[in-house]
Amino acid sequence: MELKISTLAERPDMYERVVGMAASWPEFVIQDPVGDSHYGRIAAELPQYVLFAEDERGEVVAQAHGVPFALHAEGRGEPPARGWDEVLVWAFADLERGVRADTVSAIAIAVAPHVQGHGLSARMLSAMRDNARAQGFTEVVAPVRPSAKHLEPRTPIEEYAHRVRPDGLPHDPWLRVHARAGAAIDSVAPASMTVSGSLEQWRRWTGLPFDTAGDIEVPGALVPVRCEPERGYAVYVEPNVWMRHPL
Repeated sequence: MELKISTLAERPDMYERVVGMAASWPEFVIQDPVGDSHYGRIAAELPQYVLFAEDERGEVVAQAHGVPFALHAEGRGEPPARGWDEVLVWAFADLERGVRADTVSAIAIAVAPHVQGHGLSARMLSAMRDNARAQGFTEVVAPVRPSAKHLEPRTPIEEYAHRVRPDGLPHDPWLRVHARAGAAIDSVAPASMTVSGSLEQWRRWTGLPFDTAGDIEVPGALVPVRCEPERGYAVYVEPNVWMRHPL
């Protein structure tokens, strides 16, 4: 597939089409309050870190969001255990305070549903790396959401993340894409994203009854959702895998 890849800084006229591109995230994933508060700011405030791909007809078929942040600032130094949520908070705190960034974190790569399975995610990851390198950075980190972990929600993330194939590459397809691009696993982010809500909200997000105490397996969830009917809420704490891309 022929693609034209640009940044929103280069093509600000494409803003509405990029942010309006259809994606396929599970409904509950987009209920994370940190993401709700910060994700939309990336395109508006950091357009040079938003890449998008157009096909031959000019349709936006993929996009990649990243954020610059100061990984090596005092009190940091390592990718955070609270993964995706915390790196978003760090990035926008650094932006507001004028702190010089030293690293780019991938935040999301999305491919339109009708063109999935054609290697576009790998191409957008490569474009993100190239874009970071062109801006003078020497490393990209990524709180990776393993794409097949939802098939094994009760497998510990440490065990799953380090499972490899006979060729030495990661078992998980999305971790494998990162590894092929030159990344290595750094650590697990055990609480990368947290989504809490009332039982009624979880019923609306998932179509499940949420009337039984304990761990509920939810389609698309990487780990079970903890349901507390007596207290009227359920909580999902998603683990991710930090991967580091030297440039």
